[in-house]
Amino acid sequence: MKNSALDELERYRWTCERALGGHGNRSAAQLLADIDPALGIDRYGDGGAVEALEAEVRTVLGKPAAVFMPSGTMAQQIALRIHADRRGLPTIGFHPTCHLELHEDKAYQRLHDLVGRPIGNARELLTLADLRGVREPLAAVVIELPQREIGGLLPSWKELVAQARAVRARGAAVHLDGARLWECTPFYGRSPAAICALFDTVYVSFYKGLGALAGCCLAGEEDVIAEARAWRKRHGGTLFGLWPHAASALASLRKRLPLMPRYFRHARAIARALKDVRNLEVVPDPPQTPMMHLHLRVEPKALAAAAVRIARERGIFTFARTMPGPTPSVRMVELAVGDATLQLAPREVAGIFEQLLAGRRRLSC
Repeated sequence: MKNSALDELERYRWTCERALGGHGNRSAAQLLADIDPALGIDRYGDGGAVEALEAEVRTVLGKPAAVFMPSGTMAQQIALRIHADRRGLPTIGFHPTCHLELHEDKAYQRLHDLVGRPIGNARELLTLADLRGVREPLAAVVIELPQREIGGLLPSWKELVAQARAVRARGAAVHLDGARLWECTPFYGRSPAAICALFDTVYVSFYKGLGALAGCCLAGEEDVIAEARAWRKRHGGTLFGLWPHAASALASLRKRLPLMPRYFRHARAIARALKDVRNLEVVPDPPQTPMMHLHLRVEPKALAAAAVRIARERGIFTFARTMPGPTPSVRMVELAVGDATLQLAPREVAGIFEQLLAGRRRLSC
């Protein structure tokens, strides 16, 4: 969307009473209202809400130790650096759409002298055959659940178990990019701890899916996490007070992890309703998590104008950002199903997309 449309949509963001995706547009006051003051404050990561969160995450993920960090970028680089140092190898393997490769300005390379080895096809899930095809020694392999850049796809449980075993068999660590791990639990029908048991180290986000303030945890064996704490300090992540983010994370984890099955069912119901909308494709269909990508055959200016019109006339905030699709005539949006989406019936969501696509101009079906 053009900057002018983005600016106009942003003006409507805080006046719209409803939102299409996620947990809606919450004000600072609403976000801070979730924080339990009884948890107490920390000092440089010790005590208070941080200690309480780390204890709960150890239980939820079934790992001996966990450490809170301000960002997943920091947490994953630290985990991979530790695995590399312990094996005396610089090379880490990951899917071509891994966050470390696409969104972190090659920090793993420039800060830690690690070498990235993309594995598999960027438009498909990582497979056991892809892993077996790598001939060079690896310190660690990153497995992302779900695979966000391709619509939230997940491997079967059998395939996932085989991949983890194959990585370990070659002496490498298996690390979970579980930024959206919470959203995988309905698909697998397993607890976060059961999923995490396959991995040596696990990163989980608290704002993705759960809707907390920024922050994450890295979990694993006690000696690994003790070393990660030292690296957190070196990265400048051991802030004087981390408690607001940790308290928000704890509240959101307790509130929304139990709701994941409901979000998932609603996502699938929405996907079924969207089958009747012309010039729209759901990816994947059916969704495997409470998140899906929608490919819209529409001209960007027409889409932006429709989004502004819906915000102004119906008080519904849709999307301020779209991405290029697989062809020039297609725009892609990501729909994450959360508290706000639950307030919209599947047929109403389909109607919103019909209106978004109504001004698509003369593009062919």
